Amino acid sequence: MLAKAQELLQQYYGYPEFREGQKRIISALLEGRDTLGIMPTGGGKSICYQIPALMMEGVTLVVSPLISLMKDQVDALHTVGIPATFLNSTLEAGEAGRRIREAMQGKYKLLYIAPERLESDWFRQWMHSMNISFVAIDEAHCVSQWGHDFRPSYVNIAPFVQDLPSRPLVAAFTATATTEVTQDIARLLELDDPEVVVTGFGRSNLELSVLRGVNKRDFVFDYAKAHTHQPGIVYAATRKEVDELYEQLRRKGLAAGHYHAGLSDEERARNQEAFLYDDVRVMVATNAFGMGIDKSNVRYVIHYNMPKNMEAYYQEAGRAGRDGDPSECMLLFSAQDILTQKFLIEQNQLSQDRKSNEYKKLQTMIDYCHTPRCLQNYILQYFGDEGELVPCGNCSSCKDDRETVDITVEAQKIFSCVRRMQERFGISMVAGVLKGSRNKKVLQYKFDNLPTYGIMKDRTEKEIADLINVLIAEGYMGLSEGQYPVVRLQAPAVEVLQGRVQVFQKVTPSQPLESAVDNMLFEQLRLLRRDMAAKEKVPPYIIFNDSTLREMSERCPTTEAQMLKIKGVGEVKFRNYGLPFLELLQEYVREQEAYAGEF
Repeated sequence: MLAKAQELLQQYYGYPEFREGQKRIISALLEGRDTLGIMPTGGGKSICYQIPALMMEGVTLVVSPLISLMKDQVDALHTVGIPATFLNSTLEAGEAGRRIREAMQGKYKLLYIAPERLESDWFRQWMHSMNISFVAIDEAHCVSQWGHDFRPSYVNIAPFVQDLPSRPLVAAFTATATTEVTQDIARLLELDDPEVVVTGFGRSNLELSVLRGVNKRDFVFDYAKAHTHQPGIVYAATRKEVDELYEQLRRKGLAAGHYHAGLSDEERARNQEAFLYDDVRVMVATNAFGMGIDKSNVRYVIHYNMPKNMEAYYQEAGRAGRDGDPSECMLLFSAQDILTQKFLIEQNQLSQDRKSNEYKKLQTMIDYCHTPRCLQNYILQYFGDEGELVPCGNCSSCKDDRETVDITVEAQKIFSCVRRMQERFGISMVAGVLKGSRNKKVLQYKFDNLPTYGIMKDRTEKEIADLINVLIAEGYMGLSEGQYPVVRLQAPAVEVLQGRVQVFQKVTPSQPLESAVDNMLFEQLRLLRRDMAAKEKVPPYIIFNDSTLREMSERCPTTEAQMLKIKGVGEVKFRNYGLPFLELLQEYVREQEAYAGEF
């Protein structure tokens, strides 16, 4: 059966073979096993349920969280010749009923729905009359309240599946889930002895960077200006910051858009479409600009503020380089980001347990911003990736080639001060005592009488606080949970105080701005794609993604057979879109041959 699946992959998608993770998931589904697939953004999750859907009787129901996401998926399926449709709140009742009847008649193989649809009595009654052989659940982490994007309507999925006349095969997919959330997904969706496939969270094409102490606005403008030919996303924590950044970029002549929940539905849809069609090159957005973004050629993601947790960060950063080409993910960190995220946590009406969990996740994110270790490895460890941890050689920590500095003495001073303050105060208070601050609170507790008072007066309080954060990130100290965490010593700190272990530090440098230049043929192919996309009224990447165009420009196929060997060029896509590209390539080769013949 896998051989048949492979044929369909080549026929519809133009790829000769599955990735290893896709192969494991599809094999399990074709054997009739419920499956939980955890794959990084851009790992090809959709193929894992779309190919089995073609091979099964009846209809596959796909639970998808966003209207824009399901529309993009259905548009993409239409371009390769796979019959699919969606039901969501944008449709009139009559149109929704017509689509359901057509699905019952076998017109569609995949039917996309929002999880809220399962709360409707009339919808559940219709589903009882339909031959549903397979249910695929996208963004499955939304079912867990311990995940980063809990959505109560996902809790309705398991009862709906169990209530169907004949229980279908069930598969759940997500890009970001810790071990705890993975177990929660399997339990809450009531998966039957599922095959759990974790393909690894590593994204070798992403260059991860954390930049501290930079002028954020200047950095964003300079970077966007140097990369005007590349699509990118800038995430900011608040609507106000989004609007201010957007206005600044527009005033300076950059093709920018903005997106947040404060804009009207029409304006959000218009801005998102402009970005998808490459009319806008840089999108400034809050995390409301989220799971519906299936654009494959985003070349950079800049986080203007530190996100609230690692799951949110990696999912947002992972929107860069979905086509597998090199892309940059830059996080601009400042101490104010911590206060902003704590404020947002306190504003949410959460139970005390969930609030405590949010603070714990936030501390992990703070540690990420300070660790001198490989950033890719830090993320892999967080998600419980059990593969061999080898430094990526591509992140800002790995590429930091400055001399390693021995900071054992400074660390001992900090540890000694924390101990003398009885491990009862936070980072800023400890930094104030070490600096020799005359702060009212420092004097109130008589910390100016401590032997450690002022022993680091040659440094600023910010420098001391940054050093404390580095030592926390490396496990020498820990922080209690809550809005006002206190610093506590861990076992490794005791060894440092006793002189048995040394402590070293590297200062992470800012990355230089580089402007990549695309070759002429690649740009010609992109312009052709854009013109065709405008006529077809679909986003450019729906026709061919950047990596497919790049392979065309490198290999210069001049026959249909050669074109069908390009990854991403299937039979249906070639029939619908391939000929103009082939003609452009043939003309390019003729010109090159004629040019070479003159010399």
